[in-house]
Amino acid sequence: MGAIRRYPHCSHWGAYTILVEDGRIVGVEPFAHDPAPSPIIDSIREWARPDRRVLQPMVRSGWLEKRERSDRSGRGSEKFVPVSWDDATTLVADEIRRVSGEHGNASIFAGSYGWTSCGRFHHASSLLKRTMNLAGGFTGHVDTYSIAAGPVILRHTLGSDVACGGQANTLDTIAEHTETLVVFGALSPRTAQSEAGGIGSHALEKHLRRIAERGVKVVLVSPLRDDLPDWLPAEWWPIRPNTDAALMLGMAGEIAKAGRHDRDFLSRCTSGADRLLAYLDGSEDGVRKDADWAAEICGLPADAIAQLARRLVDTRSMLTVSWSLQRAHHGEQPFWAALGLASMVGQIGLPGGGVGYGYASLGGVGAHYNLGKSPGMSQLAKPIDSFIPVARISDMLLNPGASYTYEGQTRTYPHIRLVYWAGGNPYHHHQDLNRLGRAWTRPETIIVQDPMFTATAQRADIVLPANTSIERNDIAGNKRSDFILAMHKAIDPVGNSRSDFAIFDEIAGKLGVGERFNEGRDEMGWLRHLYNISRDDAAGRLGFDMPDFDTFWEQGWARCPMKTDHVYLAEFRDNPQDNALATESGRIVLGSETLARLDYADCREHPAWIEPAEWLGAAGNAGQFHLLSQQPVGRLHSQLETGEASRAMKRGGREQVLINATDAATLGIADGDTVRLSNERGACLATADLSDGIRQGVVILPTGAWFTPTGNSGLEVAGNPNVLTLDVGTSQFGQGCSAQTCMVSIERYTGASGDAFEQYHEKLVALAAA
Repeated sequence: MGAIRRYPHCSHWGAYTILVEDGRIVGVEPFAHDPAPSPIIDSIREWARPDRRVLQPMVRSGWLEKRERSDRSGRGSEKFVPVSWDDATTLVADEIRRVSGEHGNASIFAGSYGWTSCGRFHHASSLLKRTMNLAGGFTGHVDTYSIAAGPVILRHTLGSDVACGGQANTLDTIAEHTETLVVFGALSPRTAQSEAGGIGSHALEKHLRRIAERGVKVVLVSPLRDDLPDWLPAEWWPIRPNTDAALMLGMAGEIAKAGRHDRDFLSRCTSGADRLLAYLDGSEDGVRKDADWAAEICGLPADAIAQLARRLVDTRSMLTVSWSLQRAHHGEQPFWAALGLASMVGQIGLPGGGVGYGYASLGGVGAHYNLGKSPGMSQLAKPIDSFIPVARISDMLLNPGASYTYEGQTRTYPHIRLVYWAGGNPYHHHQDLNRLGRAWTRPETIIVQDPMFTATAQRADIVLPANTSIERNDIAGNKRSDFILAMHKAIDPVGNSRSDFAIFDEIAGKLGVGERFNEGRDEMGWLRHLYNISRDDAAGRLGFDMPDFDTFWEQGWARCPMKTDHVYLAEFRDNPQDNALATESGRIVLGSETLARLDYADCREHPAWIEPAEWLGAAGNAGQFHLLSQQPVGRLHSQLETGEASRAMKRGGREQVLINATDAATLGIADGDTVRLSNERGACLATADLSDGIRQGVVILPTGAWFTPTGNSGLEVAGNPNVLTLDVGTSQFGQGCSAQTCMVSIERYTGASGDAFEQYHEKLVALAAA
């Protein structure tokens, strides 16, 4: 037995030390400075297993024979042929040259949406875009699946989206000053485990315990009771999904009806309030928006709504709105309506008052935020202006040349000939996966670069095996983390995999841009360079000392300069003229001149309740259920789906769907039964998990099961909810994803289903038999 070696490291769900003996991971220890480490860190040894890894460069046999003239329906079924790295990178470089030369660089979609690593250097998506920008440009994406409609409307109404990116009131001010806290969606450690650029310390629980200690009045507005920890006392309001905007507007209408709205704040700090007030009092459309109106839409008691509206004015009140609320049809509206309600109350800019977005949607949102410059690999200048909203990928592939709107612009979808996806899995993130499957046959060539043989990699023409973060050196850090963290290489690369930087460096060299890509630095040279940029900025601009690189690398971490006790818009509240917002009026926009001119029916000139395409209140959907798809407990997205923490949340090798116990009894479904969820878009299997902590008529199926359709029916057996979700934009203005707007039928399933893990593995063996 050899000596155990210790390697500091970090992933999206936190920092830790990897223990390695004789080249094998034998343990994982949490970061000493993390008060609430995530249990997911114990699953990282899964990365070292070859079962689902891409072990060598491979090319689909049909594409290798006929290239761009191949039968694209063979993606996902034809065998792969192993090739050398030199051949693989030559094929990639030649294809980039061919497509850009024949069709222009806008015909290359490199909008990779990657969560493969929290490392800021080997960040697959950034390195891909750096390479393609040097090669003439590409079509990319804006916004994210997690949050799109919300930032779009906030950029218009607040002049910035920082209020949903971690720079609204920090949670410490809420914990100390708020008297009434209304949680729209969730404040859950489940979602606060993860952070995009890694996280050093998880602080949410500390703040929630202080809220409980102070006896703050907490109201949870969510179909799921577990969206707050059970030790935090709260009233549970099991709202109908997708009706939060109506509840917010109903409370705003109650406040206005009583004449208790803050006229001074509305006059000094907002524009267009008259338009909102006309909507609320019914002078616009003849319908007064008050507690009775909201109760009918939301399925909540009118007297409770009216009482809470009064309390918001009487006490220091704070509204928190989860990112999940804007992932729905007309998802702009709850974000804007919450801003309208908070403006009516008039406490924006006061400690513990106002509104904030995304708390606990990631671990660092609402935590102390980094004032320094975060490390990051530059994507360089963009030579062309070609993009789509990220959730419109199928629309783009299916409708080349068609027009679309975004933030008031009218643009045109390019004709995509080449897709290059690095470090991401659209067959997890995207909605209506059967529609995506049809769209996926349109490009002439698809390149996928990933450590894992995901459903996306299976459907590629060229597959490039990247290694995982534990097989290379990197650094983690971001604006919402209090540390920059060293990520030491712990094990040798699995199979013939290479680091993302090494792959792109070779491709860039064959494209004639290698020196501009690597700038003469190797891996450790880049890590030293990126760290020193952050260190020099902290010292020169903020007077904050960070250790030199060698000290940082040896100890594994460096503290960052942090902002605490932050009150969002405090200066603006005190003096709106001297602290004008970057909006059309310089103030908070409650009635928009821009949207009035655009005249969109699905995003009006003021916050409004607009009926979604699918919801429990619609006529003709008797017997159907509203499906919500949430972040799972045991993994991030589809990462480490076979890990210990993820497997513990499954039964029968598939995801569990949470069903109200009374609903299940009516359907003849028992706990642990296999059930079939279906709608016109598709069908999947899941295992029934019964509870009284979910609203009747609502079911919840976590995201991230590896897409496993079987047989001619296409029945998905692993429990991937995105075979069911609706693939439409939130509105003409925001164009975000509408995953949370989804109605399904449920029935007990008695057919043969088999183990989803075994079926997925059999598919991999068949594809990569060579």
